[in-house]
Amino acid sequence: MNQFLSRKIRMIALLAGVFVALGVPADAAQRTSGLWWMPDVASKGGEQIDQLTYFIYYLTGAVFLLTQVVYVYFLIKYRAKKGMRATYSHGDNRLELVWTAIPTAIFIGLWGYSNHLWLDVIHKEPPPGTMQVAVNAYQFGFSFQYPGPSGKLGRSDVKLISPDNVFGNDRTDPVTKEDFQSGVLELPVDKGVRILLTSRDVIHGFYIPQFRIYQDAVPGRTIDWVWFIPNKVGSYELACSQLCGSGHYNMKAPIEVVSQEEFDKWYKQKIAGSAPSSTNASAQSK
Repeated sequence: MNQFLSRKIRMIALLAGVFVALGVPADAAQRTSGLWWMPDVASKGGEQIDQLTYFIYYLTGAVFLLTQVVYVYFLIKYRAKKGMRATYSHGDNRLELVWTAIPTAIFIGLWGYSNHLWLDVIHKEPPPGTMQVAVNAYQFGFSFQYPGPSGKLGRSDVKLISPDNVFGNDRTDPVTKEDFQSGVLELPVDKGVRILLTSRDVIHGFYIPQFRIYQDAVPGRTIDWVWFIPNKVGSYELACSQLCGSGHYNMKAPIEVVSQEEFDKWYKQKIAGSAPSSTNASAQSK
C-alpha cells in the first residue's frame, strides 16, 4: 500500500470517527421541538426577530446556490481543452460596479431594517403595567429581585453592590425593604417584564433563546432597556452566553411562565414569607 493510499484511509477513518461522535447524544438539556432549527418562539417580539432571521437565511441560501451554479457552469464551460490556449481578460468596470453596488445596497437595507426592528422591539417604551424584575449575574449564577406590595423596586445603585447587598439596594429607601428575592424567574404570561440587569464581577450574558432576548451584563452598570412579553406558558432556561470563567458551562437559572392566577398566588406566598429586609446575599428558592 503506497503512502498516498494509506494517508487517504486514515483521513476517511478520522472523518468517520467525527460523524460517529456527532451522533452520540451529549449530557445536555434535551430539546423536543425545533431540533434542526431555532427553538419555538415564546415572546411577542420574537416573531418579528424570526421574520428577519428567516429572510437573511433564505437570502444568503439563494445567493449561495446561485453562485455555486455559476461557478460549476464556468468550470465546465471554460475547462482546459486540447489545442485551445487560455486568454487573459482584464475585466469590465461596469460589471464590477454592479456586483459591488448590489450587495452594498442589500447590506445597507438589512442594517436599516434591523436597526428599526431593534428599536421597535427592545428600545421602545414598554406597555403600561409592565413588571420590573432586577437580575444580578455573578460567577456562576443569577439572582432575581421582585418589587413588594408597592409594585415598584426600591432605589439601587451599582456602587452599593457588596457581598451582603448583591443588588446594590439603597437601604435608606423604605420601598426597598419590601422587595424580595427568588432563585427562579417567575413570570405571568402575556404581561410585560422589564429587566434591571447588573453584574457583580465580570461580563455575563442574559440569554433566553425562546424569548429571542440577549443582553450583556456589565460590571458597574445597570442596564434597564431590556423588556419582553412572554406569550407561552412553560418552563424555560436563562443561560449565560459569555465565557465568564471555569463554571460558565453550568451558569443557568430556571424560568417559569405561568398564568396570571398562578403568578398572583406565588407572589402572595413570597410576600408573606419574605423577611422585613430581603437584601441578604443568598436568593430565596422557589
